[in-house]
Amino acid sequence: MVDHPFTDLTLAALYDSLNPWGPADDFYLGLLRDAHAVLDIGCGTGRLLRRARAEGHTGRLMGLDPAAAMLVQARRARPDVEWVLGDTRVRRWEAEFDLVVMTGHAFQELVGDEEIRHCLRAVRAALGDDGRFAFETRNPAARPWERWVPERVHEITAADGTPVRVWHEVLEPLRGGRVRFTETYDGDGWPTPQVCHGVLRFLDAGTLEGFLAEAGLVVTEQYGDWERGPLTPTSPEIITMARRA
Repeated sequence: MVDHPFTDLTLAALYDSLNPWGPADDFYLGLLRDAHAVLDIGCGTGRLLRRARAEGHTGRLMGLDPAAAMLVQARRARPDVEWVLGDTRVRRWEAEFDLVVMTGHAFQELVGDEEIRHCLRAVRAALGDDGRFAFETRNPAARPWERWVPERVHEITAADGTPVRVWHEVLEPLRGGRVRFTETYDGDGWPTPQVCHGVLRFLDAGTLEGFLAEAGLVVTEQYGDWERGPLTPTSPEIITMARRA
């Protein structure tokens, strides 16, 4: 299943405004600069690959996403990048990439054990012998969902100048490692707000390492923030670098 905000053209067009470029993007862009062939799983609007190409990256850049509306944004901006509609089940790659990334907490969209296992097996197959896999998840010990409350409203501006307000509300906090929530969009002049339902999976570092090991991957580095600080119980992120075992 693809979350509704990513399938609606109007909402997909708001994604980059709602998620402005930040330290996480700088972190991944630094990795891309040193890689010749890159696969971005769950690339969304393709912002990371688009920036890399705009900076002069001449290697292979492939973005994979199951939401057609997000890839519309990507293709419009950079037709000189490979954009593929689907998930890791649509193709099989054999040692074709020296870097695979999952950014924007895309890994947490894998809510079932088998989804995680299939994705990680595909990542391992896609990596060359010296390839690296980089991704991040929110640290469940930091309990970030407790800040997803309707009172925290984000206001952005659509391409036509319309102000749009976005807020979240948790429906079910951390049951079976999953958090269920709503994301509501309300724009001036819209007949009604659009309410989207979502589920995210939260895994601790040990469980992540177990899934990676099962897929034939080994953790090489792990950080708690985008400045490469150590992973602690209060760290906001679990940023993981892995390679083929």
